[in-house]
Amino acid sequence: MQIDPRGVVYAYPDYWGALVESFDIHEPHRTLEVVALSTVETPGGHPSAPGISWKDLRGPVVRDRFCEFLDPSEFVDDAWHDPTRVELLERLRSSASPVAAMHDVVSVVHGHIRYTPGVTSVSTTAAEAWDSAQGVCQDFAHASLSLLRSLGIPARYVSGYLHTEEEAVGETVLGESHAWIEAWCGGWEAFDPTNDRSVGSAHVKVAAGRDYRDVPPLKGLYAGGGSEDLGVVVEITQLPPDERVSYRW
Repeated sequence: MQIDPRGVVYAYPDYWGALVESFDIHEPHRTLEVVALSTVETPGGHPSAPGISWKDLRGPVVRDRFCEFLDPSEFVDDAWHDPTRVELLERLRSSASPVAAMHDVVSVVHGHIRYTPGVTSVSTTAAEAWDSAQGVCQDFAHASLSLLRSLGIPARYVSGYLHTEEEAVGETVLGESHAWIEAWCGGWEAFDPTNDRSVGSAHVKVAAGRDYRDVPPLKGLYAGGGSEDLGVVVEITQLPPDERVSYRW
């Protein structure tokens, strides 16, 4: 990671296991530039959850182990408290298996929320996104987490990047920040509710937590006059198959 103005960077793993790089800059400046360059390897596909029964999923062992991914969090509410989602939850709860319910949740959220940039913010909750039926990737993720946790299925928010799966070796293309989810049913399975698909080689996972607040790509505090204007560019270059994929943001 390179920063301008220059500063000392401290790296450490956070509570969720994500690598955090932190820095302080005390000299006056008009622009802060942060460039992260990484070489990553993305699998062609992700494992499916082997599946367990509703009874085992609701047992004390699972609930104790995954309590933080079962309880509501700042942006993920308990959907049972929303009268507009109770009937949906009852139907999902009657699914033949938790795995079937997981797949149904992703399809339902994708069908209910229309991808609409600019109508929500980083502080929009799952309930607000569901009510407005509009939002972006983090809203799709939060709405899915709300339904899954309300069903007793452990689920977590994933922050990362998305690029094309088309062959473009050596060509630098634009990617984008993205969010998706992972649900647990005997094992973690990743879903992209924004695109109603499984997670594959186009997804670069950075970190996972309870919701967006746990794992934003960049956060910080600043003091001084003037206005704040944040610009983000993600560039991805595919390397030959025997090498890895590099991305820059």
